[in-house]
This record gives sequence, structure tokens and C-alpha cells, in this order.
Amino acid sequence: MGFTLFALVIVVAVAAAGISYYLKQKRRQQLALMARQLGLSYSPEDTLGCLGLPFALFTRGDGRGTENVLWGTWQGIPVREFDYWYYDESTDTEGHRTRSYSRFSCAVTETEAVFSHLTVERENLLTRLADHLALKDIQFESQAFNDAFNVKGEDRRFANDILDARMIQWLLDTDSAFEFEVAGRWILCYSKRRSPTDLIPLIGTVKQFVDHVPRVVYDLYGPGATG
Repeated sequence: MGFTLFALVIVVAVAAAGISYYLKQKRRQQLALMARQLGLSYSPEDTLGCLGLPFALFTRGDGRGTENVLWGTWQGIPVREFDYWYYDESTDTEGHRTRSYSRFSCAVTETEAVFSHLTVERENLLTRLADHLALKDIQFESQAFNDAFNVKGEDRRFANDILDARMIQWLLDTDSAFEFEVAGRWILCYSKRRSPTDLIPLIGTVKQFVDHVPRVVYDLYGPGATG
């Protein structure tokens, strides 16, 4: 009986590994095809060092990684799109370790301006709890925006400069699957892991974010700005 159970466990483990490998290879093939259709380059490995970009999202968890990178110029802007994952590790009372994974699709572009770090996330139970623990987010004149988004950053002036009325309205109209972060010369739009055929809305949204950055931001934080 014990041997039969052990053999069954082995069979299940091998089957699970085989399915995981198949799905990983299938995703790579579909992403390579999507890259060709979009006129972008593709690598299953992160040869661009995307994990080193200065975003808080890329510091979460006990371990993390990036893979499946598409890059190039899309509709006039430089873009990178890639898979990002992190895991939280826990240990039970018997010393057994388990990992809980979170997986995302990320689109990044680079601008001429140098931004202060700012996160624009959807409000949820955890962000509301953090607000009650004195980690208050930045508030704006639009109560609808305050209710929908949790905005954090050290430079309140910059937050008000980039999140003007036009940007706020666009964010309110944007698919709730997307969240944003800006830091240095970089803008990040991300969501939960998307299928290869559903990447255009993600890349398109990071471009629209760029299109909605107020002109005054480039005047104040762009090349030659005096601050």
C-alpha cells in the first residue's frame, strides 16, 4: 500500500512537471509570435536587466525574477514588455517551507523627464489598512479619484504636477486591471499575468499614460529644467 501511494505521488509530480514545461514553452512560442507581429524583439531570458529598474514592485517578496522580454519601438516610443514574478515564503510548525507566487505582465517606457518616485495603485483592503496605520496616501481634489486610487510618493508637488485634472480623468476611465509607477526616467504599467494575445492593451496603456503626462512636467523635470 505504501509503495503504491509513493508511486502515485511520483507519477503526479512527473505529470505536473510535464504540464508546467509544456505551458512554459507554449507561452514562449506565443510571445515570440506576438513580438514579430508588433515589430519587437523577443528573448525568453531577461537580457536587458529589467529587474534592476527602480520600481517598488520589483522589491516585493522573498524572491523574484523577470523573463520573456519583448522590446523595441512601438508607435513612436521605446517599450519593454516582460513577465515578472515574486514569491512569499512561509514555514509551518513542522518546518516545511512553501512558496506563494504572484505573477505580473509589465510594460515599461523611458522618457526625457526625470520623475520623482510615485506609485498609482488601485485602492483595496490592504491599502486602506495601511492608510489607517498612518501610511496615508496623497489626496487630490477629485474624491472619485481618491476613492479609486492609492497614490504614494515623497514629492507631493510632483504628484500634483503629473496628476492634473486631465490625467486624473483618464486614469478613472482606464481599465481597473492596470496600475502604475514612475521613477527616474521610467514609467511602468502592470497588471496580473496576461495571455500573449492580450498584451496590446497593456502596451497601449503605458503609451497613453505618456500621452497624458502634462507638458509642464517636461518643463519642470525635463532636460535643462532648473527645478
